[in-house]
Amino acid sequence: MPPADAEPTRRTTALLFFIVSALLPIPQSLGAAQAPQDAPDGMALYEAGCASCHGSDGRGAPPDRIAFDDPLPDLTDCSFASREPDADWIIVSKAGGPVRGFSDVMPAFGEAFDDDQLQAVMDHIRTFCTDHAWPRGELNLPRPLFTEKAYPEDEWVWTAGVNAEGRGAVTNELLYEKRFGSRNQIEIALPFGFAESAAMRTGRDAGPGSDWGLGLGDIEIGYKRALLHNLQTIFSFGTELKLPTGDEERGLGEGDLKLEPFLALGQILPGDGFLHLQTGAEFQPSRDEVGILAPGEEREPDAELFWRAVLGRTFTSGEFGRSWSPMVEVLGSRGVGDGPFAAEWDLVPQMQVTLNTRQHVMLNVGVRIPLTDADARSTQFLVYFLWDWFDGGLFDGW
Repeated sequence: MPPADAEPTRRTTALLFFIVSALLPIPQSLGAAQAPQDAPDGMALYEAGCASCHGSDGRGAPPDRIAFDDPLPDLTDCSFASREPDADWIIVSKAGGPVRGFSDVMPAFGEAFDDDQLQAVMDHIRTFCTDHAWPRGELNLPRPLFTEKAYPEDEWVWTAGVNAEGRGAVTNELLYEKRFGSRNQIEIALPFGFAESAAMRTGRDAGPGSDWGLGLGDIEIGYKRALLHNLQTIFSFGTELKLPTGDEERGLGEGDLKLEPFLALGQILPGDGFLHLQTGAEFQPSRDEVGILAPGEEREPDAELFWRAVLGRTFTSGEFGRSWSPMVEVLGSRGVGDGPFAAEWDLVPQMQVTLNTRQHVMLNVGVRIPLTDADARSTQFLVYFLWDWFDGGLFDGW
């Protein structure tokens, strides 16, 4: 005869088995999880519609077997094949090369294959890149004005800003980003601006012709590496070194060597939504802190922590038109060290739009609104012009 507590034990065991079974994936061999028998065969569709030009192995047919001179892409090259999202490949396959500013030798298959079949072909094409260290192009989310993206990029970005009140300044930054390997990126930022001198800002006589002038900001050198990624999420580490090259007299530099390590996250959300998160710290390794303050002088923080978040969504004009990406960016920072340092908060609503047919040239317009200490900090209007140069020349694809 079983012990008195055997029945509860059996019930508990059965319950645990049910929970674990519900969480574990069901093997494909079971009928309930099998794909429908009429699911499109991506390999067969590729062989029928694509292999004559692109080759059965994805490397492209020999030149003597095609009737045009345009070079064919190597679909096994992960550096090329991984960068574009499925949606862009499917649009070109559906409507032909000109829909994205490419050659018309790429025909339209929209009447031959339906959307499910084109997706099946795309799934097969994805198997040609066998190195899964390369993040997929879907993770190359719209770029915010301030928050660093987690995705490694090949871009030129020119950003300009104008203060709405307070100190007169027109700031600019020319940013070059170069991807190398599957996960890495280096960047160089050259800031410069046209601003009032310190004498004019304090009401002193700056002398004729010396009130406004062009100056260089603090040059930045950065590195970023994608640590983890899947089809929905990318997580990266990076660091930036800021050199004291700026014109402090015009407020275009801070006079200190600074190091800024950070973590960045990109997340795809349902309904074409997306999320960026970034957090890090800014240190001043070159600073000589003696702990003695002059009368009226405020203590400087030993470091500054910062955090940034962006929520946005992408809309498309028609099926193949421009992409519009409204975003709301929240910026926060706080000094760390001896003394009370209050947190600063800013809100940055903005809109990114693709300018050309290929959608590798973009414009973003926004405004940075201080939420704290608004009397001392100016509202700033900002705009950037972005060229994703890996996708083609600046004047290509219009």
